Amino acid sequence: MATLVLHHEKCTLCGNCVENCPFGAMEIKDGKVQINASCRMCRLCVKNCPCEAITLEEDQEQPQVDKEQWKGVMVFVEQEASGIHPVAYELLGEAKKLASVISQPVYAVYIGDENADQQAKELLHYGADQVFVYAHPQLKEFRADVYVNILEDCIKQVRPGSVLVGATSLGRSLAPRCATRFRTGLTADCTKLEMKENTDLVQIRPAFGGNIMAQIITTHSRPQFATVRYKVMDAASRTPEEKGTLTICEVKEEFLRSGIRVENTRIMEKVKGLEEEEVIVVAGRGVKKQEDLNMLEELAGLLGGRLATTRPLVEKGWKDVTTQIGLSGRTVKPKLIITCGVSGAVQFAAGMDGSECIVAINQDQEAPIFKIANYCIADDLYQVVPELIQQLKNRA
Repeated sequence: MATLVLHHEKCTLCGNCVENCPFGAMEIKDGKVQINASCRMCRLCVKNCPCEAITLEEDQEQPQVDKEQWKGVMVFVEQEASGIHPVAYELLGEAKKLASVISQPVYAVYIGDENADQQAKELLHYGADQVFVYAHPQLKEFRADVYVNILEDCIKQVRPGSVLVGATSLGRSLAPRCATRFRTGLTADCTKLEMKENTDLVQIRPAFGGNIMAQIITTHSRPQFATVRYKVMDAASRTPEEKGTLTICEVKEEFLRSGIRVENTRIMEKVKGLEEEEVIVVAGRGVKKQEDLNMLEELAGLLGGRLATTRPLVEKGWKDVTTQIGLSGRTVKPKLIITCGVSGAVQFAAGMDGSECIVAINQDQEAPIFKIANYCIADDLYQVVPELIQQLKNRA
C-alpha cells in the first residue's frame, strides 16, 4: 500500500493542503499539519503542496507478483433460465479489446448442468480463444460456495491476469468471494476498463455518489477482478463460424461440498428492465409538478417506450429508484432517448451517452446535455411535449 508522508521540516504552514482537501482530512494542530481519518488518498495535497512537504511513498515490503505468470483475460459466463445472460457477450467484447492491447488470449468459463458443453459452444462464436466448461447435474442451480470452488480451480489452472464478472446479483455474490480466495483486489460496478501495456487493468467506476470517476489499479497481485455493469460495454459480434477450443474440465467431489441446500426453485416472471428498452423518455428537474409526469408517460407510451427519471426526482419521491438513469442508477443504451428538462450533468450523461439517438429538450441553451445530444430543442418542454404528443396521435 501507499502511505502519505508529511515532511514537517519542509512545511511552511501555508495552508494550501488544508484549503484544497475536499474531505477535510488536512488540519493544522500544535503548529504542524496533520492528517485525520477522513483521508481518502485522493492525492490532491501532494499535487498542491508548493514545498513538496507531502509525498506518497510505496510500502517497500509489499510483495511483487510475477506478472509474466498471469496472462489473458477471463470472462465468467453467467447463465439464466433462457440461456446465457446478455452481459456475458458484453464482457467478451470488452475482453477482446483489452486482450488485443497486450496480445494475450481471451478465456471464458461456463458452469452448468450436464448439458453445459452444448450450451457453451455458442461462446465460440463470440471471440473466446478457449472456453472451459464445468458440467454436472448439481451445478444447475447457483450455490455461491460451490461456484467459487469451481471458478477458483479454473483460475489456478489457467492463471489469467484479469477476470471479468457481470455486476448482476449473482456476479456480486461470486466475485468478492473468489477475489478473497486469491487475496487480490476487486473493483465493483465498473463502467469503463482500460489495459496498460504492463497488463495492469485500469478499472474505472463512479465514487462518492457519482461525483468523481475513480481509476483503480491492482499493481501487486493477480488476478485482477472487476465486476462490470450491464449495458455499458459493446457486445461482441457473433461470427458464423466457431473459433477457439472447448475444454471440458473435471468437477471434483470436493468442489460440490456446500453449506447451502436448495429446497426448491421457481422461475419468476421476467420483468423488462429499463436497460432493455429501445425507447426512453427522461424527466428531469424541468418538470414542475409530479402530476406532469403523466404527460411524459403518455409520450413514452405513444413511442412504445418507457418513462425514466433523473436522481432529483427520485429523491423527491416522485418515482421509484428503478427508473433512475445515471452513475448512481441504471445505465441504458436505447435506440432513442428523449430528455425533458434534463440539464445533463456528468453523473447522468455517463448513464446514457451510449444511446444511438439523443433528443434533448431544455430551455437553457447552455445546458450540458446539448453537447452530447444528436438533436437539440431549446424550448420549454411544456410547449414541445404536448405538440409531440399531438403529432404522434395524428399519425396514428
